[in-house]
Amino acid sequence: MLKWEYALLVRRRQAATTDIGWEVVFIWYGPDGSMIDVTPYGDTALAHLNRAGDQGWELVAMSEDPSLPGNNELHRYHLKRPKAAAPQPRQRMRGSRTARRTIAG
Repeated sequence: MLKWEYALLVRRRQAATTDIGWEVVFIWYGPDGSMIDVTPYGDTALAHLNRAGDQGWELVAMSEDPSLPGNNELHRYHLKRPKAAAPQPRQRMRGSRTARRTIAG
């Protein structure tokens, strides 16, 4: 049975910490619970989605949060990819029951 793993790419437009006005920040929420600022890898959602696609991720949904006041924007890109199959346990090799020879010295 095919199993999936999921990730989330969040695009947030927010007030900048410097005097430049606004900045766009991209955060990647990985299937392992990690949260990584991936802003340096691109300045558009398409750049980040194409990068994720190169890693096997497929976009399955997109949502926008309209409840944020002012000019803030929040977009969520929901992605999935087939989960890598867990390695099958290796079977033990059983030794054959052959007679042992002794070497006379």
